[in-house]
Amino acid sequence: MNATPSPYRFEAFEVSYFSAKIRPALRYKQLWYEETRADIRDILQRTGMAYIPVLLTPEGETWQDSSEMYDRLEARHPQPPLFPTSPVQLLAAHLVELYNDEFGTIPAMHYRWGSELGESSARSRFIAMIGSEEFGNKAADQMAAARFAVGASEEAAPAIEAHTRDLLDALSVHFQSQPYLFGARMTFGDCALMGLLDGHFFTDLVSRRLLLETARPVVGWIERCKFPNTDQQGEWLSDDELAPTFREALGVMGRDAAPVILDSVKGFEAWADERPEGSTEPPRSTGWVETSLRGTPIKRMIQSYTLWMLQRTLDTYAELDEAACKRVDEAVAGTGWEPVLAYEPRHRLEKDGYKLVFV
Repeated sequence: MNATPSPYRFEAFEVSYFSAKIRPALRYKQLWYEETRADIRDILQRTGMAYIPVLLTPEGETWQDSSEMYDRLEARHPQPPLFPTSPVQLLAAHLVELYNDEFGTIPAMHYRWGSELGESSARSRFIAMIGSEEFGNKAADQMAAARFAVGASEEAAPAIEAHTRDLLDALSVHFQSQPYLFGARMTFGDCALMGLLDGHFFTDLVSRRLLLETARPVVGWIERCKFPNTDQQGEWLSDDELAPTFREALGVMGRDAAPVILDSVKGFEAWADERPEGSTEPPRSTGWVETSLRGTPIKRMIQSYTLWMLQRTLDTYAELDEAACKRVDEAVAGTGWEPVLAYEPRHRLEKDGYKLVFV
């Protein structure tokens, strides 16, 4: 176990997408931590924003962004490693995280709120979790409406479900031969994908049944990530290899998610081109963008954070030497992610405390 003078405190919810993204990393790192139900008022006082989860460190710091949590945990507790050191596996893990954070919310919100059974079961869970029918219903009303903001409309349902079936099929084939995405050891890519597959799919009634009936190898992977038995894990694939079965899954992600992500970034950059002179802090959302999924038009709210997440991947790519870039390009060829790695943003965002600012 990584020794600390006192435990980390993880303020989270069991039904939270991004809580599920961080929880397996804490367990894999063998950290001393205590998980508490998130106190939104306390989080607002600490950060000014009501976003969960937050991680309170033994030194008294408050961390709110899930991706930054990965970076800081790796810096403070480098063993066992969460980040692959080889370029192809590292970039592929970043692409999985980008998929989870900026596209995976579409199927997540569809299966939780997009059917009568899904919504009624989620609503009951919210009421039980909050302990009040009035406030539980209010929270559920907000989340049910939020599915339209990510693009999970009724019209898009067939395309969303087709994407989900293809992804689960590809992952099922992969996990029949490999315990994790990149071999016999977890990465932050595995942890990130748990946001979608554990935080929503394995938690919610409709999608949990889908997993248990059609994707049992994925359920096995979820269980391994939830309880990683870190000391018993093996190694990542040698020679910076990606298993062909993983490339199939990466291709399902890229071919469907990359166009949606790039349309969102382009929509944000068009807004940023016209922003008031001297403005330094973008709003969390900047309007709506028309995009499509498998030929089905979808409309989703533009999030400034999408550009920041894209930068996270592109910055890692830019740090590679020419030979490593070539290996990455060859590895992702045909997966649909090529336009993402080729994109050159006109604007840049960085963090000032807990907020995004232009630089």
